[in-house]
Amino acid sequence: MDALDRRIIAALRLNGRATYAELGRTVGLSASSVHERVGKLEAAGVITGYHAVVDPSTVGLGVTALVGIQPTDTAADDDVAEALGSLVEVESCYAVAGDEAFVVKVRVSTVDELERTLGRLRRIDGVARTRTTVVLSTRFEARPNNEGLDEPPEEGA
Repeated sequence: MDALDRRIIAALRLNGRATYAELGRTVGLSASSVHERVGKLEAAGVITGYHAVVDPSTVGLGVTALVGIQPTDTAADDDVAEALGSLVEVESCYAVAGDEAFVVKVRVSTVDELERTLGRLRRIDGVARTRTTVVLSTRFEARPNNEGLDEPPEEGA
């Protein structure tokens, strides 16, 4: 991955709907060259997908919570993570250091639905307990961090 690829990635992270022509103007390449580079980045697994960013409250998901998952002593993390992934309410799952093995982001329609979801989380085999933080408001979320994408990586990094 060279400096031009990094600039293309940075531009796509800001606007995933940019055309190849627009990307080309941004990075100084032809649309066909950008198309070829993007295809290679996708094939290499650098670009893993494209999606629409939706305001959760407009689709009925007005309650967000961060839930720490503390496993039992005998829990297999992979099994717990697989079970967490089967719950549609769980948007993200992070393996973390500390007392908890995972922190998950949950989105639901109501506080009552959050209570039901927490019950389902607690019933997962291998979950000892949960610790929940309800989000009051979201100041920003999923913003692209393009730090370093406009510069080549340091030698030896």
